Amino acid sequence: MSGHLNLNDKVSLITGAGSGIGKSISKLFSQRGSTIALVDVDTSSCDQIKDEIIELGNDCVVIKGDVSTSGGCKEIVDECEKKFGRIDILVNSAGVTPRHAPQDWNFEKMWDWVIDVNLKGTVMMSKHVSEVMLKNGYGVILNLSSIIGLVGYSEGLSNGFNPYPHSKGGVVQFTKDMAVTFAKSNIRVNALCPGFTYTQLTKSLTDNEKMKKKLESLHPMGRLAMPDEIANAALFFVSDDASFITGACIPVDGGYTAQ
Repeated sequence: MSGHLNLNDKVSLITGAGSGIGKSISKLFSQRGSTIALVDVDTSSCDQIKDEIIELGNDCVVIKGDVSTSGGCKEIVDECEKKFGRIDILVNSAGVTPRHAPQDWNFEKMWDWVIDVNLKGTVMMSKHVSEVMLKNGYGVILNLSSIIGLVGYSEGLSNGFNPYPHSKGGVVQFTKDMAVTFAKSNIRVNALCPGFTYTQLTKSLTDNEKMKKKLESLHPMGRLAMPDEIANAALFFVSDDASFITGACIPVDGGYTAQ
């Protein structure tokens, strides 16, 4: 595909690719010509996505991996580099919320788990991928933060000790710091900060009609995002059309943070 926003001949490694925003990004990037490495701790839905990508004529690999440890991240990166020889684009989309932690975990264990996946995972994946990108002299890293990395939760949605905003705020600062450090090495680093989006992460909220209406009311556009809308923004930021953008943390939120 020629023209704007094409990813021809690019290799994209996408974590959290089995569902939600990561899934939408994987499919869109493949439609724009990218080779895809689908990474998820649960790869049960990745094979179907892989089949769809291969039908488009693009190469694809499924990698089962856990981003919550440095060793797990290095194994993912090594497998991708061995398969494709390079990594041009990294999208850190893997994420969890306290709602998905086992009920019998205490606060500290739950807090550590959310931080390990959302923040440490983003840092460690970026660290290992950046080593590959530095060798090749090119790279783009896109982190998935959240509007809750920019502002506090609305009243009634958190008790002030929720690790989700802590982790996503860390991703915002990490994005800026890494972007400045790697700017002269032809590696761009940006972050998207989505508003509430219809995914598995928010299903327990959006299935509750009262909570869904509250969340909709918090967004000036009066609705929540669809994963494809976040993917469309991601495509621009990883494409060469965004060649002078680095260190940006952009809300994609229907006006939520403009209030």
